[in-house]
Amino acid sequence: MKKALLIFCATFMLSFIGLAQTQEQGNARFHGFGTYGLNYHNFGVGAGIEYFFLDKFALMPSYTFVFPQVGKESNFSTDLRYYVSEGPSQLYFMAGYSQTWVNTQPDGAGTKRNQKGANVGVGAYIRLTDAIGLSTEFRFQSPLPREVGFRVGFAIPL
Repeated sequence: MKKALLIFCATFMLSFIGLAQTQEQGNARFHGFGTYGLNYHNFGVGAGIEYFFLDKFALMPSYTFVFPQVGKESNFSTDLRYYVSEGPSQLYFMAGYSQTWVNTQPDGAGTKRNQKGANVGVGAYIRLTDAIGLSTEFRFQSPLPREVGFRVGFAIPL
């Protein structure tokens, strides 16, 4: 717990140093977000770090905890993003790898599934201040339960 608190504080403090808002090689952003699936109406929360390995190209690994009505579900995604615009509102297209773990009965024998597949979608980063931005995304994930949904959250430049 102490390590997690230390990492969070260090990330928060570093976010105010070098407040880069462009999509230049070497920049990074921490994302905290909520998700909503349009198919099964499940909510979730997650986090990820976006790293620009080339100008306008970023990799974003993220982990999401989903709260289905019954059971447990979580998802790991690694997405490649290509930004098509610059400035205070930045539009991107994304595609990537996704892995979903589902347990329909976590208190009993239940059914555990591990599904692998792809993500595709479109999103936007909207700068609110120099220290924080709004991150929105509409995506489709091919692993079961094959969900189309939204991600909305905040991004902090590192």
